[in-house]
Amino acid sequence: MNIMTLILALIAVESNGNDLAIGDGGLAYGALQIHACYVADANEFAKEDWTHEDAFDREEAIKIFMAYMDRYATEKRLGRRVTIEDIARIHNGGPNGYKKSSTDDYWRKVKAELIRRGVYDLSNEKAVLIYKN
Repeated sequence: MNIMTLILALIAVESNGNDLAIGDGGLAYGALQIHACYVADANEFAKEDWTHEDAFDREEAIKIFMAYMDRYATEKRLGRRVTIEDIARIHNGGPNGYKKSSTDDYWRKVKAELIRRGVYDLSNEKAVLIYKN
């Protein structure tokens, strides 16, 4: 699986593909339901000047997502190889979302979407992700 496959699954879970979605009481924007603090983190790391409204543009939202993951979903930071579960849970729960029980249900939804798409191997509970950072 490549990173785009995971991103498309996240989009399905977050907004059912709606680029103009607004959620979390007006705090989360776009297909990936990105919060303003997520954009600020991505900007700081990538030296960009995205605005929160850029999350309504799918291509820009994906760039923001990638910068955020390049900052927080790293082998050096996690002390081990990064999994797709880590990436999904960081997206949902912030920099330490990969270890928060509050992101367990979100991961189950993402995993179900990956299974629906036929890219999650149930025989060993893994999905192979080609993602280097």
